[in-house]
Amino acid sequence: MRKHLFVTFFAFLLTVSFNQAIAQCSVCTRTAQQLGEKPAKGLNAGILYLAFTPLIIIGVVGFRWWKNNGAKG
Repeated sequence: MRKHLFVTFFAFLLTVSFNQAIAQCSVCTRTAQQLGEKPAKGLNAGILYLAFTPLIIIGVVGFRWWKNNGAKG
């Protein structure tokens, strides 16, 4: 239980410690520069949302798989 708490706390610190993540390819950066400040932030938030959704799903599936295999052994 203590190990899970440490890992969760460490992941939370990593998530909170980053103020701004730049998740744009060169094409998206040029598009965002032409759009202006506010739409560019929205574009960046959308890119981050689309990037993290599959990672969260994979993490949940992996965690459930790990828990089910750990209970059998």
